[in-house]
Amino acid sequence: MAHSTLPLLYLASESPRRQELLHQIGIPHTVLRLPAVEGEDEPRRANESPLAYVQRTALEKAQRAQQWLAKAQCDKALPILTADTTVALGDSILGKPIDAQHAASILKQLSGKTHTVYTAVVFARQTDIDTELSTLSTLSTSLVSFKDLSQAEIIEYIATNDCFGKAGAYGIQGFAARFIRGLRGSYSGVMGLPLYETAELLRTAKVIF
Repeated sequence: MAHSTLPLLYLASESPRRQELLHQIGIPHTVLRLPAVEGEDEPRRANESPLAYVQRTALEKAQRAQQWLAKAQCDKALPILTADTTVALGDSILGKPIDAQHAASILKQLSGKTHTVYTAVVFARQTDIDTELSTLSTLSTSLVSFKDLSQAEIIEYIATNDCFGKAGAYGIQGFAARFIRGLRGSYSGVMGLPLYETAELLRTAKVIF
């Protein structure tokens, strides 16, 4: 467990859930607010599996953070932590909804089915060469089962606005918890940062002991 109040790393994510989760396990950090990437979600490459996608995008976030740090007046000695969460139904990736109609479409697809939530986490440290990163990574895979959702339940949930800004158009820690009849895997991983896997990653990197 970390005891210092000084930041141990940069969290390259503006997700309040990831920030809260890191605080939960006692990891003081500084949030890197990087310039927005065009588009709501990273584009998926041809024939790229959801698993390969989530691992690549988490790594690319770390690379963008390193490039931004190289130009900024920041402490470049601190390592970087990034994460990406992907909701997959079979081979389909269900990203963040762009509007209420899109959210309803995603929730109808999840209704009555079991889907997979992948969260990839990357720890990156600057090497002696400015353009290179030394990285460690981990992955959480969870299976989430939804009850059959009525049209009224979908409309009621979208009206809370909790579906927006979240992969798969739902947050497990909010109102949508009433839809989830089963979970196999990591609750915090579905939220956006698997705490056990992240702590093990930081132990391996000797950030915590």
